[in-house]
Amino acid sequence: MEPIARIASFSINHDKLLPGLYVSRVDGDITTYDMRCRRPNTGDLLDNSTLHSLEHMFATYIRNGELRSQIVYFGPMGCQTGFYLLVRNADNATVLAEVKKTCERILAHEGPVFGAARIECGNYRNLSLEAAKVEAARYLAELNAREQTFIYEE
Repeated sequence: MEPIARIASFSINHDKLLPGLYVSRVDGDITTYDMRCRRPNTGDLLDNSTLHSLEHMFATYIRNGELRSQIVYFGPMGCQTGFYLLVRNADNATVLAEVKKTCERILAHEGPVFGAARIECGNYRNLSLEAAKVEAARYLAELNAREQTFIYEE
């Protein structure tokens, strides 16, 4: 049996990783972005309701935004510190601008969380627009706090 190769995302020093937007990997024309909302290994995790609510809101808005035909996937990280966003034919500056716009759309949203019905979601009672808005505002502030280089710091 061949030795199992260590995947690239495990080679990042998570103790030094700050919230931001990073290019995690590029596979052909698909770029995987690490949307890191929280600093890892600090105990400051996204609770399930916030993670779930932001996922519903962000996924809906990003898939209806300017990059709609390029979005491959958006979903949460199991470690509860952020999300993965996969984009076809990505331009980092455009993706960053669209991520910020998506957060702004969430902040301006009136009405129910998208997909907050029993027939649309397997855990529809665990959604909170307020939690999604708080996290969108927090992440937007992190993105605006410093220049995004898209590169993991060493």
